[in-house]
Amino acid sequence: MPRTHTEQITIEGDTTPAVVKLGVWISNTKTRRTKLTPEQRTQLAELGMEWA
Repeated sequence: MPRTHTEQITIEGDTTPAVVKLGVWISNTKTRRTKLTPEQRTQLAELGMEWA
């Protein structure tokens, strides 16, 4: 996923969609994976996060 990728989501109770910079989040998470707890890494792996 490119770093510039964004997603629009609707938050319950809001009428205006929010923009989430998903590409930036994924990039930062991969870069900082050593700071994640083993439980966090396991949860992300279960969601399909590929670290390589």
